[in-house]
Amino acid sequence: MPKNKGLWHNIRAKRARGEEPARKGSKAYKAAKKAADKINKESYDVWNEETGVGYTLEFDKTITEAEYQGRDVKLNSPSPGDVKKFKVYVKNNKGNVVKVNFGQKGMKIKKSDPERRKSFRARHNCDNPGPKTKARYWSCKKW
Repeated sequence: MPKNKGLWHNIRAKRARGEEPARKGSKAYKAAKKAADKINKESYDVWNEETGVGYTLEFDKTITEAEYQGRDVKLNSPSPGDVKKFKVYVKNNKGNVVKVNFGQKGMKIKKSDPERRKSFRARHNCDNPGPKTKARYWSCKKW
């Protein structure tokens, strides 16, 4: 039997031991991110020969910059809102960038309470949140 059983064996063993994945500031994470960006992949496997531990790093390639009313904005990245509590810029079916406002200003969402979380998700039908261009999609994603 070979000394190294493979990347996935080691990843599963690490998870079973309760160890955390690579931190964002670590050398391994930075190297993986750089390599993934270079080859334009959405996930990248990192293997450390010394420790025999592997990681799978996933990157969200859907976040890109676009132009909205003459200024550059990040797509699919919620930020504090001006009209409502949050705003997010997304592309609609036609390819146009639109701003989606959601959330009630001044209210805390208190998603750490399991009963409130369950009630909210049932009330807003979060199992089927709809398209990204609707406020319900983003509210459900926050909850």
